[in-house]
Amino acid sequence: MTKRSTSLFAPSVLVPAVAESLKKLDPRLMVKNPVMFVTLVGAVLTTISIFTVETDRGFIVQLSVWLWFTVLFANFAEAVAEGRGKAQADSLRKARKDTMARRLKNGEETKVPAPVLEKGDLVVCEAGDVIPADGEVIEGIASVDEAAITGESAPVIRESGGDRSAVTGGTRVISDRIVVRITSEKGHTFLDRMIAMVEGAKRQKTPNEIALTILLAAMTLIFLLVCVTLKPFGVYSGVDFSTPVLVALLVCLIPTTIGGLLSAIGISGIDRLIRRNVMATSGRAVEAAGDIDVLLLDKTGTITIGNRQASDFRPAPGVTEAELADAAQLSSLADETPEGRSIVVLAKEKFNLRGRDLSHPHAVFVPFTAQTRMSGVDLDGRRIRKGAADSMKAHVEGLGGTYPGAVAGIVEAASQAGRTPLVVAEGSRVLGVVELKDVVKGGIKERFAQLRKMGIKTVMITGDNPMTAAAIAAEAGVDDFMAQATPEDKLRRIRAEQAEGHLVAMTGDGTNDAPALAQADVGVAMNTGTQAAREAGNMVDLDSNPTKLIEIVEIGKQLLMTRGSLTTFSIANDIAKYFAILPAMLMVTFPAIAPLNVMGLDSPESAILSAVIFNALIIIALIPLALKGVPYRPLGAAAILRRNLLVYGLGGVVVPFIGIKAVDLVISTLNLV
Repeated sequence: MTKRSTSLFAPSVLVPAVAESLKKLDPRLMVKNPVMFVTLVGAVLTTISIFTVETDRGFIVQLSVWLWFTVLFANFAEAVAEGRGKAQADSLRKARKDTMARRLKNGEETKVPAPVLEKGDLVVCEAGDVIPADGEVIEGIASVDEAAITGESAPVIRESGGDRSAVTGGTRVISDRIVVRITSEKGHTFLDRMIAMVEGAKRQKTPNEIALTILLAAMTLIFLLVCVTLKPFGVYSGVDFSTPVLVALLVCLIPTTIGGLLSAIGISGIDRLIRRNVMATSGRAVEAAGDIDVLLLDKTGTITIGNRQASDFRPAPGVTEAELADAAQLSSLADETPEGRSIVVLAKEKFNLRGRDLSHPHAVFVPFTAQTRMSGVDLDGRRIRKGAADSMKAHVEGLGGTYPGAVAGIVEAASQAGRTPLVVAEGSRVLGVVELKDVVKGGIKERFAQLRKMGIKTVMITGDNPMTAAAIAAEAGVDDFMAQATPEDKLRRIRAEQAEGHLVAMTGDGTNDAPALAQADVGVAMNTGTQAAREAGNMVDLDSNPTKLIEIVEIGKQLLMTRGSLTTFSIANDIAKYFAILPAMLMVTFPAIAPLNVMGLDSPESAILSAVIFNALIIIALIPLALKGVPYRPLGAAAILRRNLLVYGLGGVVVPFIGIKAVDLVISTLNLV
């Protein structure tokens, strides 16, 4: 995991945020947030009143100062959220600007700045060179250090052809030589998208955020009309409602808390994804992750460790286990796959069989191919093969041998147990079965149980046969599985789930995953995958860890929970402020409403000023929660609603009563009004 996060209270974040909060006072920027724009207008009107009103000037000055603080604190919250990513954006921008490329044209190399490269250009990269832009390896193979992007120190292999040909601008070649064809347009590289995402100022509002903004604007309009009508009511009833007092009442009653924090919440959600090495193409993708209710997960590498290990030797009738182990080990000596190495190790551990000399002049190793689905060795007249059961059956019968029914039973039992059977034969004689076990990751079953509590259905995708898939699905605790899945099967399954009203997320890394990634509501492409996969998805996992999809869903849900919780708290605040200001304002003229002054505030001026001060300070107090997010708990929607109403609804009512009363005591003690 890359250490690109910045401390919330670091001077490098706070100092620029103060300056940025002043710049954001530009009305052209403020108008995008109706709640805070109304507050800004109120602060201006109150400031003007300082010079037009003869009485209570000290009170109006204090009121004006705290109204400006309210606006600045809201801007500060957004600026802090943006500032946490700007340092990284500057670093990425500098890396792109300073990179030189060795452009290859007509067989000649020319050094040019990376930003001038165009789509289709060919560049040469050798050991020590920085890859200048996103591209695809068309020649050669090299080891690449992607720490600048992923933060991981382990190099990865990139080669022409296949699913490991995509390279990312800003990464460094540490061995060999490759030729890269640039696949990105100017200004649309992976680094450009990262810079745009970490710079919160370029973030587009999500649909839910737009809807909430409209709701807050409507509430603001309603309270504005209420406060405007109080002026003629005051004239009629003999109460002098001055402009500063009405502005203070309006600012305290409109949802300024969530209005001031709404943008910061959205930016911080993207920031939390980036700090987990996931780049989303937009805030819409992050928000969609919070609404996901179906997860499609690959078995290998996500649910299971991925490297199948030999676990048992199952000999055929008339064959000893040691004889089977000897033949299986011989057939695996040149097999560099994890499965092949594990067979050699298991034979050594169980029967002390040592590896043979690979330089034996008569040893001819037969590599595995997709056509034969078997591998082996010809040694001293022995022809040993191991491979898939159906391929081995055809091989043995083709040599005139018999495929024992007992071996078929062993194969079926192994499949039903969730293991992969490899049949071993010498010539036309079947020796038995080597069982490979794909180990389910520790704790994955508990994580799926948590997702189930949240109402999310998990679907395992695998190319295994149905019996093996069923066994692993049962062990992992997934809700459903797709066996022998093809790209078309994945696409059909996603469309079927969406047709039933579900939101679907999935991961993928190959070109054949691109259609399904594009169709899914949240498509997470692996950074090590092909360019087609990365362009089809709306998120890229820089660590290329398929399990990350579960974390992405949790981050998305945390974003929605944080927004909902603070909205609940903000609206509940208005209840306490109502009881703080209105009774204090009116009880002198209308003594009958004195019982409503349950807070026992010192005076009308003290009540108004206390409410305004609390209204400003609560925004600052909630900035850490808005940026870090409400603590995530895997609960169902009903349970989350009950918890929010209890903690943030009831808390939103109680906290202002305590806070406003405390501020009132300070004001009255210091005789500020």
